[in-house]
Amino acid sequence: MSLGFSVETLLPSARVSGPLRMGLVRLPESEWLADAPDLAPRGEAFDANPDAVIVMDEAREAEAELAAMLGIEGGLEQIGRTHWEDFCLLTRDDAGRWVLTGAAVAFPTDWHLDEKIGKPMLAVHEPIDGYADQLATAVDKFMDGLRAPHIFGRTNAFVMANGNWRYLPSDTPEERFAGVTADNAGERLFVRCERETLRKLPKSGAIVFTIGVHVAPLGTLSDAGVARIAQSIEGFMEGEGDRRAAPHYAAALAGYADRRLDQSKPGPREEAA
Repeated sequence: MSLGFSVETLLPSARVSGPLRMGLVRLPESEWLADAPDLAPRGEAFDANPDAVIVMDEAREAEAELAAMLGIEGGLEQIGRTHWEDFCLLTRDDAGRWVLTGAAVAFPTDWHLDEKIGKPMLAVHEPIDGYADQLATAVDKFMDGLRAPHIFGRTNAFVMANGNWRYLPSDTPEERFAGVTADNAGERLFVRCERETLRKLPKSGAIVFTIGVHVAPLGTLSDAGVARIAQSIEGFMEGEGDRRAAPHYAAALAGYADRRLDQSKPGPREEAA
């Protein structure tokens, strides 16, 4: 199965309602990483943010194995500079937990690597409402059972106030979405999808977790794409919706989606024909 490499193609597989779920699909090797991307934004991000790469000693073996697999001379930073995806390495600690021990993250989505590095999966995902109760056990079980060379992927979708590759807002949600209305939502709101994959390295046993960020203005999406993301307004639980700042753009998104729906309906002459 292919998830695609754009917001439009990723949205059908993105969770926009209901409880948390992994939503994994099996991917062929050819669908692991984006082909021939424009790497200029990634180089600029790494140049400007040296803290975007952290590799602990526990991840050095996996880092070298991944570089060899990809034919890259260098470590995680060079790997991240030569691919569209961000790369994270997960290794087991003495307690058998999967821990984030290395990463090159040029395009974070509202998180800081230095706050996550060295933490097990439960702590890494702590801000996600419901993760501990609904998903933590399933994630741990999946990662324990993952075998090389299998590759699995999933995607999510967020509504954002800008199209920045590095989405690290420092203002309040009220300020961020101020002035967004149903009239201008097509230009003022952006849909951001993270295309995530997991695979295990055969020698070190570490897990490679990739994050490919794809962004599009709401107004550039098809009617089906707009309708899909609009489902998230009522689809998420209150805690998750609040974390995503949904109350601050929900009315604008719903109004815009309704207008797109009305515009797509056939007129009297089209119905008669």
